Amino acid sequence: MATATKIIFSGFGGQGVLTLGQVVADIALNQGKEVTWMPSYGAEMRGGTANCSVIISDSVIGSPIILRNIDILVAMNKPSIDKFLEKTSEDSKVFINSSIVTDPVEKAGAEVLAIDATNIAVSAGNARAANMVMMAGFLTKTGLFTIDELEQALTRRFAGKKELVDVNMKAVKQGLEALA
Repeated sequence: MATATKIIFSGFGGQGVLTLGQVVADIALNQGKEVTWMPSYGAEMRGGTANCSVIISDSVIGSPIILRNIDILVAMNKPSIDKFLEKTSEDSKVFINSSIVTDPVEKAGAEVLAIDATNIAVSAGNARAANMVMMAGFLTKTGLFTIDELEQALTRRFAGKKELVDVNMKAVKQGLEALA
């Protein structure tokens, strides 16, 4: 029986967490994997809470809902930590935007990576690209895809808007440099 990778991307509306999930789902689909992507967001939209679940598997996925045993959590804010950290598994990877979540985050057995995503994105010239700085950590630590696959997915996502691909890839590369 094949295992699935269960991922939650979470933050405030407007931080690009749904886009992160879509990009990761797109990459997995292009790798020939089975994938689900399910968004959830508050009525406030920009500024309200938003999250999405992505499940990647080699076999059919029975349900897109992740109730526990999250393998990978990308948390852009403190409410995301409060809501999802307890649902991660003991050997999960937890990515924290330490520009916003300033308190230490610990989970027994989990690998926690604090990334100064918003500040790195600001120094790169675009605060809205903090999600792509987080993607750099995701790319580095999960091994689920390559930077070339990411760039191809961004090219598909922002078809005809090369400037958006360039801005996002610049943020990813700055994130990679900061994590090196």
